[in-house]
Amino acid sequence: MAKTSGVPFTGTEEQEKQLRAKLAELKNVKGGLMPALQEAQGIYGYLPKEVQIIVAEELGVSLSEVYGVVSFYSQFTIVPKGKYKVAVCLGTACYVKGSGDVLAEIEKVLGIKAGEITPDAKYSIDATRCIGCCGLAPVMTVNDDVYGRITPKEVKGILAKYE
Repeated sequence: MAKTSGVPFTGTEEQEKQLRAKLAELKNVKGGLMPALQEAQGIYGYLPKEVQIIVAEELGVSLSEVYGVVSFYSQFTIVPKGKYKVAVCLGTACYVKGSGDVLAEIEKVLGIKAGEITPDAKYSIDATRCIGCCGLAPVMTVNDDVYGRITPKEVKGILAKYE
C-alpha cells in the first residue's frame, strides 16, 4: 500500500499549465515517461495521484504504468516534503555510531516517522544512505545544513533552530 501524507494536494493552475507544456514537448519522445516524471516532480516537489493522472493522460499511457515507474525509482516520491527536510544517514559508518538512535529521537520530537511529513508541512523526515560524510558520523541534515557527530540529546536543540 502506498504511503500518503494526509496533507491535501495544493497544486496551482500555474503549476498545471507549466506541467502540461513540458508534457507536450515530451509526448512523442521515446522513453519520455522518466523525463516527464522528473519535470513533474521538479514543478510540484512530489508526485501525488493528481499529478500522475495528468502525466498519464498527456502522454497517453496508463496510470498504472506511471505509478509503476514512480514507485520503482527511489528518486521519486509521492509524499510531499516539509519546509525543513530532515534526513538521517543510516549508512554503515553512521549506523554503527548511533544514527538509528538519532533517527528515533527525531521521530519522537517531531511526532512522525521517517518518510512522513508533519501535519503543518513544516518538517519531513527521511532515512538516507551514505551522504559522504563518514568522518562526521553520525550525520543528520536539515535542508542544506549538515550536523555531524551528533547524539540523540542534541536533536531537540538542532530542530529548535528552525522554529
